[in-house]
Amino acid sequence: MRFDWSYSIKVIPTLMTGLKYTILISILGILLGFVLGMLTGLARSGKKGILNTIASVYVGIIRGTPLMVQALYIYFAIPMILNINIPVLVAGVLTIGLNSGAYMSECVRGAIESIDIGQREAGTCLGLSKVQVMVSIIIPQAFKIMLPSLGNQFVISVKDTSLLTTIGVAELTRQATQAVSKSFRTVEIYTSLAVVYLLLITTLSFILKKLEGRLK
Repeated sequence: MRFDWSYSIKVIPTLMTGLKYTILISILGILLGFVLGMLTGLARSGKKGILNTIASVYVGIIRGTPLMVQALYIYFAIPMILNINIPVLVAGVLTIGLNSGAYMSECVRGAIESIDIGQREAGTCLGLSKVQVMVSIIIPQAFKIMLPSLGNQFVISVKDTSLLTTIGVAELTRQATQAVSKSFRTVEIYTSLAVVYLLLITTLSFILKKLEGRLK
């Protein structure tokens, strides 16, 4: 079979359209996941109480089911249960946010629990409340510890957006798949897709590494 590698250049504008949605969903989903991860991680570090129970159930459900199933449930099942309409982009952001939040919560919990308990006691002796100790002493130190793990989860979440093609999100992978169905240039298009993902992930990894270095 003869390959027309010039088609790899021709398909770039189509892939750029998908890249726009991939980046949009990744940014919004990761921001949502970070907020959920922080709140859930703090709740789970409490060891007991209703918030800990709710957080544990949420993390257990998300970590126990595939992301693709979560996307299908959010986009198809929940609208039928609640009799509402969820736009495909919203469903994509919710899927990435809920999924990444569960995994980030473990990073947060682990980092918080790694801080010496003596620092909590020292803050209490200085007259600080539990909230002040957490905000002023524990979280700043824990954030430096959790950053590499959070960065790894950011990268995973960006790559996970490719699974959203199952619910019709017009991201990179879906755009490439549609281009293949029209031209049958499978090797050329999917090679271009892999290169775009590689450049995107490499850039993100570089930024995260620089940020980690600055915090150190």
